[in-house]
Amino acid sequence: MTLYRPVGEQERILIEESGYTAFPPRLPGQPIFYPVLNEQYATEIAGRWNTKDINSGFKGYVTRFQIDDHFIGKYEVRTVGRAYHQEYWIPAEDLEAFNRHIVGTIEVIKTIGET
Repeated sequence: MTLYRPVGEQERILIEESGYTAFPPRLPGQPIFYPVLNEQYATEIAGRWNTKDINSGFKGYVTRFQIDDHFIGKYEVRTVGRAYHQEYWIPAEDLEAFNRHIVGTIEVIKTIGET
């Protein structure tokens, strides 16, 4: 399955440092990891949130990656707004296992905001 993840500059750097193979652990107070099911929704989030954050250099990024279908199948797709606002809620304690089930590498497919 193809999934997307909007990220800020700091998270993008950590993904790069992993060799584009893993998302960084969640920060304290971030109990859920939210990969989304489509590029349109990921682009909206990156534009609305990451470009407003000074810590992200007012930039947002959209990443795309493949996840093992069997692994992701144990989580429920959640619609959190419009019909295309679909995402998975991965508990922070499951993120390490999630990363092990990424197939291939994480690609940065879009940059939004200041350059």
